[in-house]
Amino acid sequence: MGVIRTTESLEAEAEEFREMLLRGTGTMPWKRSPAAVRRGSDGDELGYDSRMVCVTSAVSFLGFAIVSRLFSRGYSVRLALENQEDLEKLRELQMFDEMEERVSTMIASFMDIESLCRAFDGCIGVFHTSSFIDPGGVSGYNKHMAELEARAAERVIEACVRTPSVRKCVFTSSLLACVWRQSSPLNQQLTRLIIDENCWSDEGLCRDKKLWFALSKLMAEKAAWRAARGRNLKIVTVCPALLTGPGFRRRNSTASIAYLKGAQELFTDGMLATVDVNKAAQAHVCVYEAMGSGAACGRYLCFDHVIQRVEEVVELERQLGIPSRISLGTNDVGADHPSWFELSKGKLSRLMSSMRRCTYDNYVF
Repeated sequence: MGVIRTTESLEAEAEEFREMLLRGTGTMPWKRSPAAVRRGSDGDELGYDSRMVCVTSAVSFLGFAIVSRLFSRGYSVRLALENQEDLEKLRELQMFDEMEERVSTMIASFMDIESLCRAFDGCIGVFHTSSFIDPGGVSGYNKHMAELEARAAERVIEACVRTPSVRKCVFTSSLLACVWRQSSPLNQQLTRLIIDENCWSDEGLCRDKKLWFALSKLMAEKAAWRAARGRNLKIVTVCPALLTGPGFRRRNSTASIAYLKGAQELFTDGMLATVDVNKAAQAHVCVYEAMGSGAACGRYLCFDHVIQRVEEVVELERQLGIPSRISLGTNDVGADHPSWFELSKGKLSRLMSSMRRCTYDNYVF
């Protein structure tokens, strides 16, 4: 899982992560009393610390942002890393020294339920953000990797169920798991078709068009829901649009390019959307906190901007360094071109409006 990173890239990411953690927590790390650790900060009857959570692939683009958000909200975080090499390099950089009371690390293979259980042990919640990414950088994302991701999703949920401390899981899916559907002439005779959390992409269409990234997110999310059905685990899925934000070309380019396969069609249909990575992280943590009271359930579409102009497509290509990969052939599409689809983020917007304590930084969806 994850992108194969050079030592230089890893060091840059680690330094950025360390600075982000310190910004998010201030000069005095949040501390818990020994009694709170024993009984749980919310008086958990089984003695688990209710502010301890685990984030998979915590050094990924989205993982970084989620960990930062969790630290700013007073959580302690276990980072589930993918291999020993990553762990050793991060230790050499001493990036965790300042946060030693609030951060721990574990190696967890997403194909090994036992290692996942060890990583999750003692955590009340799990944020599963991982996905298989094209290690070649451009074209290696394939059907086989989509199937691997679905199996990994099943194992993550099974590990959550088997781990006594885990009560909740926030599972990162993708907007692509919702938007790919067969076109129908009937749609053009009706009002716009609303794409919301009740919509699922067509698996057959994704296979026919070789949309392997979309297929992987679709298969993984469905596998997660199947594995959690009837089990003692609360699960919510967040379906973010294309993640953007500072450094996304350097840190998320392979996932972005994989996401954008078929983007010309998405743009024409009014379904090419983006979301700032920090807003996506805010949504994940807000959903997690709302799960405790039962206010959050099911799926949430997460985006903050729908690309509607060719100029915006060109700018996105420029930022990613992939000129004319998407915009080629869209120059005849005007700013007001008709679209038969409309993305809806109403469910997430309503939740975040009601959870005002999650919106102190004025992020608006």
